[in-house]
Amino acid sequence: MLQTYRNVPKNWWDDFNWMPEEMSRLFGSFGKVGGRLLSAGTPALNVWEDDQHLYAEADLPGLNPETLEVFVTEGNQLTIQGERKPVEMPGAVWHRQERPAGQFTRVLSLPSLIDADKVEARYENGVLRLTLPKSEAAKPRKIAIKAT
Repeated sequence: MLQTYRNVPKNWWDDFNWMPEEMSRLFGSFGKVGGRLLSAGTPALNVWEDDQHLYAEADLPGLNPETLEVFVTEGNQLTIQGERKPVEMPGAVWHRQERPAGQFTRVLSLPSLIDADKVEARYENGVLRLTLPKSEAAKPRKIAIKAT
């Protein structure tokens, strides 16, 4: 049964603004990140680096950290998997439900090789923070110059 989430607009301008919102609600919100479309349940990521490490942060509010898995494969492939459980409100009638639920997977190619054995992961205040040490082969090396 289709539920009405909002009163039907009373003029054409309201109609114009209302339609994209309802289409997004019906078919899911998508955002473009790095030229790729991401579903609404896929976490947004920030990734940066210094000489010794890559760092990543993923926004995952309201998630049970026990449902999270982090993998580094092929030396530079970061995978974050998890599941958001749907909110159950017995006897409640939903008027809007925009927070996604279900399983998600995010795979990202990192710009450097990683020492997977030394990766650290922390989940604090809804943010997954990863410290990804670069492999020795990926770290910059100072080259001694010999004068002749």
